[in-house]
Amino acid sequence: MAHTTSRAPGPSSARRGVAGLLLAAGGGRRLGGRPKALLDFRGRPLVEHAARMLREGGCGPVLVVLGASADAVRERADLAAYATAENPDWAHGMGSSLRVGLAALAGSGAGAALVSLVDQPGIGAAAVARVVAAYEGGADLVAAAYDGKRGHPVLFGAGRWAAVAAGATGDRGARAYLKEHEDALALVECADVAEPYDIDTPRDLFRLASPGAPREGEGR
Repeated sequence: MAHTTSRAPGPSSARRGVAGLLLAAGGGRRLGGRPKALLDFRGRPLVEHAARMLREGGCGPVLVVLGASADAVRERADLAAYATAENPDWAHGMGSSLRVGLAALAGSGAGAALVSLVDQPGIGAAAVARVVAAYEGGADLVAAAYDGKRGHPVLFGAGRWAAVAAGATGDRGARAYLKEHEDALALVECADVAEPYDIDTPRDLFRLASPGAPREGEGR
């Protein structure tokens, strides 16, 4: 059974009605078993950068879902400013972490959860802020878009959490829910302020040193 640890987010810590939900439980199987949360980014664990981007983009509280090497992440990363939840079933895929996170936020008083992934350092506070602004403008299902294609972060109004969690399986996360509710989805173009690449394989690691650089042979 999933359980939460550290500080639980509460209504008094909500700043703008949008909680940040950072999924950082992956074990980095294609990276040789290096947990993505602990990848080095500018001298610090990547999870610190990803959580800070949510806060700087207007989210509060910010909840970080840990999984692989959770104890090591807590020891090495400074997450004192954030709530954490642990997903013991992290190996079953991102969907299980999404369920854990939404369950942990259920009593937070937040009106929406903005979901971000730890392995996308090219997505920063500017993209987060645009998605938050769309929610403040009245939308309750929002996603960043890159040249018109849906990406992260994604925001779900609180009234949608139960249905999103019910359909979150494997590594697909909320993909099925978003497809089913495509007509209600507000897309916010962010290609001018962010890049949605993932750090998935050793070939991607150079981007942690030069976040905006293309792969060898890759066009811009």
